[in-house]
Amino acid sequence: MTGATGKATGEKARFVTSKILTAMLNFLRPGFARLFNPVVQALARTPVTPNMITVAGTVGVSASALALFPIGELFPGAAVATVFVFTDMLDGMLARRKGDSGRWGAFLDSTMDRVGDAGVFGGITIWFIRNPADHLLAVLSLFCLVCGFLVSYVKARAQSLGLKCDVGLIERPERLLIGLTSIGLSGLGVPYVLPIGLWALAAGSLFTLCQRMRAVYLDATTTATTTAETTAETTVETGAETTARTTARTTADTAADSEKG
Repeated sequence: MTGATGKATGEKARFVTSKILTAMLNFLRPGFARLFNPVVQALARTPVTPNMITVAGTVGVSASALALFPIGELFPGAAVATVFVFTDMLDGMLARRKGDSGRWGAFLDSTMDRVGDAGVFGGITIWFIRNPADHLLAVLSLFCLVCGFLVSYVKARAQSLGLKCDVGLIERPERLLIGLTSIGLSGLGVPYVLPIGLWALAAGSLFTLCQRMRAVYLDATTTATTTAETTAETTVETGAETTARTTARTTADTAADSEKG
């Protein structure tokens, strides 16, 4: 009973944490939208496309993380990467303003997100590897990177198969918020914040992966059961119709034979 209660409490705490992070992002988003609006209006009158903004933002995030994190410049690297992360909002606003959103843009944006994630976690992993005392954190950082990739892959693959995968405790915005915030605060000298942030991110990402795989499994099982039941009903109905037609034909032939006789 105590174990079940503890598990329920832990899940509730993770859910509340996710809601707090999402609320923070939703609170900041309108302010940044107003901040970027003049920039978007200016860019809308130029040949600059949303896809150019997407690629430039990814290059900025990856370059700042890979150039600054490995040499121990954690706060400047996190600050610069955070600025470029918000180009995600900028390219979306520009796409809506120009009416230039489409499937290729969505594909490119998703792909560039993975590149940016690799830059952030790859850069901090190199920093950990260069410090012998932090090799465990290097493994943990790689685990966060791989889990993040798998979380995104599971959803994309499920959607390509027509299955639902709408759940997720820690998605990309939360991953970057936790990762860059803990890296930046660590660069300012806040003790233990980076290990705590990475352990929390690793646990949340693993939970999200299991959560999404379970959701896809349940939807796939339900879909398969429904399809089987529909097929069985169709087969029964078809068989009944065939039997009825055969019976009617036999009755008609018998009546015709009787008339001839």
